[in-house]
Amino acid sequence: METQAMNKNNEPLLVIENLKVAFPGQSAPVIDGLSLTLDRGEVLALVGESGSGKSMTALSLMRLLPAGAAITGGRIRFDGEDVLSLADRQMNRLRGGRMAMLFQQPQAMLDPTSRVGAQIAEPMRLHRGLGYRAAMSRVLDLLRDVGIPDPAVRARCFSHELSGGMAQRVMMAAALSGDPDMLIADEPTTALDVTVQAQILRLIDEERRKRNLATLLITHDLAVVAALADRVAVMYAGRIVEEGPAKAVLESPQHPYTQALMRCSLLVPDPRGQLLSIPGSGTHARELTCGCRFHPRCSAASQHGLTGRCMRSEPALKPDPDGHVTRCWAVEAEKETAA
Repeated sequence: METQAMNKNNEPLLVIENLKVAFPGQSAPVIDGLSLTLDRGEVLALVGESGSGKSMTALSLMRLLPAGAAITGGRIRFDGEDVLSLADRQMNRLRGGRMAMLFQQPQAMLDPTSRVGAQIAEPMRLHRGLGYRAAMSRVLDLLRDVGIPDPAVRARCFSHELSGGMAQRVMMAAALSGDPDMLIADEPTTALDVTVQAQILRLIDEERRKRNLATLLITHDLAVVAALADRVAVMYAGRIVEEGPAKAVLESPQHPYTQALMRCSLLVPDPRGQLLSIPGSGTHARELTCGCRFHPRCSAASQHGLTGRCMRSEPALKPDPDGHVTRCWAVEAEKETAA
């Protein structure tokens, strides 16, 4: 008990150290040396293009990797406990209780043959030992909490009878049913229209504040990041290339990749009225055996005369005094020049 108390007081709720995930037969890992922390009540946004490794990170934390994928290195600690050493039964209890996940396509995650109330009640009966009546009473409370009108009626619905926004609220109720300490929200508004997106984001923020939930927000939408996040970690080809307070990263992005993401977002208006894109593709970036993985798509390398250096070696993450860290030779060169 003393050790657990010490961990809760002195260590972030979630600690990821040098995590590596790979598929057999592939030349490079899909996640390569990822290190992150997440405090209670904090919102950490993990951003990047599709295929950067964001969702694979989330699945690693829950130990729900797709067939063939395996964690090949590193550590994951949750409230001082080594997640990777837990037996399956212990991990199931952790997933059903203190860790929860909100997916981007809620209707695909709901069982079409079971009423939604029963699906929300199941983890409470399985992991918390509640009887049927107590679990269903709690289901109705949760449905009210997430803003669903007529919860008794909705609890008897099947998933095909729900709108996309209603289904996501049901999934939020299911995620909260175990009274989690951490919520992983993986692109939770991607499949929803703009009005419903705003409602779901407001709901996530309200529940996070009310329950002091540590929240890992996985998204490519920087407007969502600006609205919710305390910190931002930018991921490219399985590596973190920039991390820091949300305000600092969004208002003063340092890594060329983060700057490119900002130019492509609606947060930065284009004077010609065009939606910009990042030239090139990151599809094979993980296969680069040396150098910065972004350098084939980067203009800053040539502007600073660093093309050769960027091709040969990759810098470590270097911190600023404000906690803003970046992995880029061009950023280091600019700081040396300014000094």
